[in-house]
Amino acid sequence: MTRKAPIGKALRRLRLRNEWTLADVAERTGLAVSTLSKVENDRMSLTFDKIVSLCEGLGVDIGTLFTPDSQPADTPSPVMTRRSIDRLGDDAEIDTKNYRHRYLNTDITHKKMIPIMVEHRARTMEEFGTLVRHPGEEFIYVMEGAIEVHTEFYAPTLVRAGESIYLDSTMGHAYLAADDGPCRTLSVCTSPETAIADALRLNEPSAFDEPAAKPKRKRNPTGR
Repeated sequence: MTRKAPIGKALRRLRLRNEWTLADVAERTGLAVSTLSKVENDRMSLTFDKIVSLCEGLGVDIGTLFTPDSQPADTPSPVMTRRSIDRLGDDAEIDTKNYRHRYLNTDITHKKMIPIMVEHRARTMEEFGTLVRHPGEEFIYVMEGAIEVHTEFYAPTLVRAGESIYLDSTMGHAYLAADDGPCRTLSVCTSPETAIADALRLNEPSAFDEPAAKPKRKRNPTGR
């Protein structure tokens, strides 16, 4: 007798741990609420392509849906102990004509958030090029100067020092320097570093042929 895969229980466990409603999961995965409800109650099996869509939408490996878990669905997640302190010089940079990206806390892998210090250089859309898009969401806090934010669904808007903007990274976007002096921001993205780098590479393909555009580790002069 073939054992039935525990997708329904695993899905419900994952949903409750993340405090998602069925509607939330439906929006993330493209599957109907009625379908998800039937799956959770073991009244429907999913085809492989729908399982893939489910995992991609929820950001989990396929194995997550096939792993038994003896803990109740409402059991709190375990406490994690990761910590990273970013010292001056302990960072990686990507340097292009539009941006200088300084990636922070690079010693921690598989982060859910990617913190980046950004120096904005382009001042016109002609200079910037095509809008950038990548998976996830991003938060931008202007630390110095001002930036002009262009997106494909909204009119351009000016964001000044001390102000911030939050947007879906899948929407085409561009940040232009809008002040005579330095324009610097702190960006926090939910995209992997590789997805952000790929988006920059598509926006500035020629820049990534130069050694200066490759991620480079800066050495801390103090030796720490």
